[in-house]
Amino acid sequence: MKILTAKEINRAEKISFEKYFSEAELMKRAGEECAKRIVKHYGDLIKGERVLVLCGNGKNAGDGFVIAKLLIAFGADAEIVLCDKEPTIAEPLAYYNEAIKSGVQVSKYGDISLDCALIVDCIFGTGFHGEPRAPFDEIINAVNSSQATVVSIDVPSGANATDGSAEICVKADMTIAISTLKYCHVLPPANEFCGKTVTVNIGIPEDCYTGSYPQTITKAYVKSKFGKRAVNSNKGSFGKQLNICGSYSMPGAAVICAKAALKTGVGLLKCAFPKSIYSVMTAHLIQPLFAPMSENEAKTFSMGGLTRMIEEIKWADSIALGCGIGNNDDTQVLCNQIIRESEAPIVLDADGINSILLNIDVLREAKAPLVLTPHPGEMARLINEDVAYVQGNRIDVAKAFANEYGCVLVLKGANTVVTDGKSVFVNTTGNAGMAMGGTGDMLTGMIASFIAQGIGSLDAAVCAVYIHGLCGDITAKEISQRGMTVEDMTELLGSLMIEFE
Repeated sequence: MKILTAKEINRAEKISFEKYFSEAELMKRAGEECAKRIVKHYGDLIKGERVLVLCGNGKNAGDGFVIAKLLIAFGADAEIVLCDKEPTIAEPLAYYNEAIKSGVQVSKYGDISLDCALIVDCIFGTGFHGEPRAPFDEIINAVNSSQATVVSIDVPSGANATDGSAEICVKADMTIAISTLKYCHVLPPANEFCGKTVTVNIGIPEDCYTGSYPQTITKAYVKSKFGKRAVNSNKGSFGKQLNICGSYSMPGAAVICAKAALKTGVGLLKCAFPKSIYSVMTAHLIQPLFAPMSENEAKTFSMGGLTRMIEEIKWADSIALGCGIGNNDDTQVLCNQIIRESEAPIVLDADGINSILLNIDVLREAKAPLVLTPHPGEMARLINEDVAYVQGNRIDVAKAFANEYGCVLVLKGANTVVTDGKSVFVNTTGNAGMAMGGTGDMLTGMIASFIAQGIGSLDAAVCAVYIHGLCGDITAKEISQRGMTVEDMTELLGSLMIEFE
């Protein structure tokens, strides 16, 4: 699914007006498809009940007038609430008059209560920017204080469709995106106001979309990257992965990364770790090869083991580097040199990222593809900005970094962004239950596993991010967001992979 800015969707619509539809026809289609979706999801709630369709004075109101007419026909007691003056634009005005003729009552905000079963939010559309002025701020706050279910049409009123900013904004239970997703549906903070986002197709042909747009990750795309395993396969057929992970204080990171790699099908896994965590590793893992390494006083990897480590990386088809290794002079030397020397793709996570902050240009010296998987805090440190800046510009920040350093960038968080600087993918699987220690280690193991199995770095990251989030969603349904653990997720992961064989 494409993700567009307000300017881009406006351009696509204008092309469709020139080639295929009148503006009135497209507005009617939008209203009809949104009404169908409301009935599909909330038909039992609204049958015979009061529904308020809150409309502004722009073109988004036209969708609302069509919706109100159709909800009356369905059997809801739908009422148009004018939050501004009566419509003056020709197309919305025509549908406003049609709604009145069909029996829809019209009120002005301030003359009614919001005591109803459902509120349909058609106050502002994709053209909105800035902050809502009076009385719209009061109206939005009243909607958010009501007990009604709220459905926003295209965007929650108050959200900026292009940059995802939202100060005073309708908090919807569902947002019905028209034609395509907009940036506000996937970028914070607006994505938190959208509730469940669904998209309706109003028939704009593909040739009206003239740009290169970010895409959501789909299950079909992910499945297309996994072929059937050949009958005459052996363990070498599915790649050799080296995990350089763990320390005395964070052995679990190494265990989680290893389990995720094994559960996603890598042929051979070797785990390199500081020797003091040997007992932890062998207590939790029996399948990998083990490479206990020399350690320093902090019981992290020692630079004294660098020569051996360089020999180990020659064995690998992919490397997972950084999970739980700590950050000190030794790990910095080790990470920098592995990046310079490795001819196998590297997935750099956590302390692997922290270890290059003083010498970020080492990324330009890499011989092999790199995948970096920062969370927003790590991303902020990489570019010397604050977290608010990263979160407010997630797609642009990720693209710019990937372009500058020639890597694949996985910017984690709600709606994780994956990009090689050209193609951009935004993930829609996953949930807040995954906001816990260890999920990033799991993701790193999965990406490296897919690379070892022969999937390109960008697609390996895209596939892993999608499956990782899906695994979290299923785990949350079976257990709960609060009660789920990373161990629960890794236990499910192996059986989940049947959907992609």
